[in-house]
Amino acid sequence: MASVYPDELVLAGEAQEVTFDLPEETAYVSIAPYVNTTHDCFYHSLTTCRGELGNEELDVKITDSATGERVVDDQVTTFDNGFVGFWVPSDIEGTIGITYEGKSGSVEFSTADDGATCITDLRLS
Repeated sequence: MASVYPDELVLAGEAQEVTFDLPEETAYVSIAPYVNTTHDCFYHSLTTCRGELGNEELDVKITDSATGERVVDDQVTTFDNGFVGFWVPSDIEGTIGITYEGKSGSVEFSTADDGATCITDLRLS
């Protein structure tokens, strides 16, 4: 198992668990937008989380609500598991906006210590 928490990456096997600290100034946010189906998630599991839109092109805009700064403005392709991940500044609140094949959606997010690393509630319509 491999899971991403706000401040660490945890790799766990049958015999042991290893923890790696993440950089202090940044946070990792993994996003799986959906059209029809999704799953509940809070801390991203690199090994078990699966999104609906694998290997699809998305336009992604991530904005810091406090400053209005766009921290991500990119066209990306989701991984096989339907997710795309970004390193963004830590301790911000903002909006993730995604456009895909004429559909779009947005969701609020936070990279505070109690923020989710797995965003699966961004519905595209």
